[in-house]
Amino acid sequence: MTTILMDLSSAWDVLDGVSLPNGYRVEITDGKIIMTPQGEQQWKVILRAAPQIEQQLAGHGEILSDVMIDFPSSLYGYAPDLAIIAPDSERNRRGRFEWHSLEAVLEILSLSTRDNDFEKKLRMYAECAIPLYVIIDPSENVCTVHSRPARTGVYTEQETIPFGEDLVLPLEGREIVVKTDGFPRSEG
Repeated sequence: MTTILMDLSSAWDVLDGVSLPNGYRVEITDGKIIMTPQGEQQWKVILRAAPQIEQQLAGHGEILSDVMIDFPSSLYGYAPDLAIIAPDSERNRRGRFEWHSLEAVLEILSLSTRDNDFEKKLRMYAECAIPLYVIIDPSENVCTVHSRPARTGVYTEQETIPFGEDLVLPLEGREIVVKTDGFPRSEG
């Protein structure tokens, strides 16, 4: 794994010394601090998916939830719902992982994050060459796997997996299978 040193200031630097309320998710998009409460469906998906991923990683990588990741822009600071960190990745001098350490990002949609997850995050994650970006949508009962990122800010492949089917995450040299039958479903 190649180590890339980030010379840019981190978007997270603006929050140094700030006391943030518990129960809120904080991210920075286009230089704006966005705070949203975590919804019940979002939490239930994380609660069901994270242990499956952690068990299958078996020490070959890490799983993080709502943890600050440094991106190559002082305008964007994301803390993905779930992030799979590549084996042997190292934290930067700030004690955080950087974008190039990510093998996969899983975001759980809510009404308040829908536009950001489908547009701005998708563009940033593709530009940063994050191999997999999975959008989990409890309102539609589907997972959308975006793969083959292009530096132009798009993923060239997309696959939709209905809840109840296995969500397969092809990582470098291994594969993670997440059972989705326990994910909360929309009644609509």
